[in-house]
Amino acid sequence: MAEQTQFEELARQLSAFGAVKRDLARILPHECPAGSAAVLTLLGRHGSMRMSKLAELLAVDMSVTSRHVAHVCERGWIERSPDPADKRSRILHLTPAGEATLQDLSRRSTELLTERLSDWSDTEIDQLIGLMTRLRDSFGDCRTTAAPHPRPAVATAPAPGIAKAATTAAVASAARAPTPVLEAPVLEPTTRTPA
Repeated sequence: MAEQTQFEELARQLSAFGAVKRDLARILPHECPAGSAAVLTLLGRHGSMRMSKLAELLAVDMSVTSRHVAHVCERGWIERSPDPADKRSRILHLTPAGEATLQDLSRRSTELLTERLSDWSDTEIDQLIGLMTRLRDSFGDCRTTAAPHPRPAVATAPAPGIAKAATTAAVASAARAPTPVLEAPVLEPTTRTPA
């Protein structure tokens, strides 16, 4: 099991991760703030959905979600169509312009990661992806009110220290890794999975 001091250091490192999120937010175009980018990212990842589902995934209330949706609708990046199952509800869809914007956002984030991690090796990028995925899995879906995640009885040893060197392909694969929606989301390509 990891020492208490290791968890304290991990907490410090996670707090400092805000610098990464801020850099990712700085590359967003002026007309596409973080909330709009998060809407596009989620529609790109999960496909068409109701506003209530989007609010749940964003982990914000409906009024905030409505403002984000209005912003992206005004720019023609998404459209709202009647829900065949409930005419009072609307289904949100990415438009071709929205898909193009999402591709641009993904390209920007990939370029930033390529630049910042240019001295990392393919193995280090793969380790980072694997460990970040495992960390997210350990916390479950923080957007829903679920019971606390049970702690495993035995923890595995931490990954070896990080050396340096890299390729653009490995960094691009890091940009495609699934990520939580954050204040400044790490943007993903538009690969869709069923909602």
